[in-house]
Amino acid sequence: MRERDSHRRHSGRPTRGDERRPFAGKQFGDKTFGKRSGDPRAASRHRRAHDRDGTVVLYGWHTVKAALENPQRRFHRLLATENAVRRLTEDKVPFPIAPALVRPEEIAAIAGAEAVHQGLCAEADPLASPQLEDVVTGGIVVALDQITDPHNFGAILRSAAAFAVTAVVTTERHSPEATGVLAKAASGALEYVPIVTVVNLARALDELRELNTLLVGLDSGGDADLAAMPLYAPVALVIGAEGKGLRHLTRARCDVIARLILPGRITSLNVSNATALALYVASSKLGAPR
Repeated sequence: MRERDSHRRHSGRPTRGDERRPFAGKQFGDKTFGKRSGDPRAASRHRRAHDRDGTVVLYGWHTVKAALENPQRRFHRLLATENAVRRLTEDKVPFPIAPALVRPEEIAAIAGAEAVHQGLCAEADPLASPQLEDVVTGGIVVALDQITDPHNFGAILRSAAAFAVTAVVTTERHSPEATGVLAKAASGALEYVPIVTVVNLARALDELRELNTLLVGLDSGGDADLAAMPLYAPVALVIGAEGKGLRHLTRARCDVIARLILPGRITSLNVSNATALALYVASSKLGAPR
């Protein structure tokens, strides 16, 4: 989410020697789904993620490939096996930095023994967090209320990319960093979906309302059926953490609290699965984005 003032961009052929040494990486290892409140509060503050995150670790084919194809990414190190470099070259993926050729076990030492790295690992700056008014121009926004599990967060990002979500809103605190496990679970979606990081979610929802956004909280105990209620764009689907659901201040900011009606014996879903289903319902009602 964010840029550093100093970085080097490299191009050319893979290098050996000193660049073979692995870098020190970080590993970051969560009721789903109101009335309108009074006057909106002050606009939410936005910061660059490197104030909190520093560099991020990306591994896995789709994750690293998408990052390499994103001109907004600034890389510090790219580690790759010979087979991975060959695949990237055959797919005509650009190399904004020269890859260091390493053995698979050297990447596993950074990504973790259980990580499916597929011969690729990179260290990069986080992407910059945009302002809400710059990205909320229509369509669907997803606002996450303390989704802390990186697997769930990453899976939600992947669904958001699949349904052409215009932005995902999350808080600086009580949310995982966009690195490691989360980035792998997102499968490249970090590069496709803008992530707006805010200090206070309730204030961010006030700002979304000022942008004429319909705020729909999702909760299994909601009064409205999401599939039956009228929707207009832009609409924000506000998702609470598993177990805790939406917090009081978050619920109070929503225009309506809706639920997903399921026909089977189990009537609740994992938060990432529930979000994907909610996105399908909302997208179907709004029609394909133009």
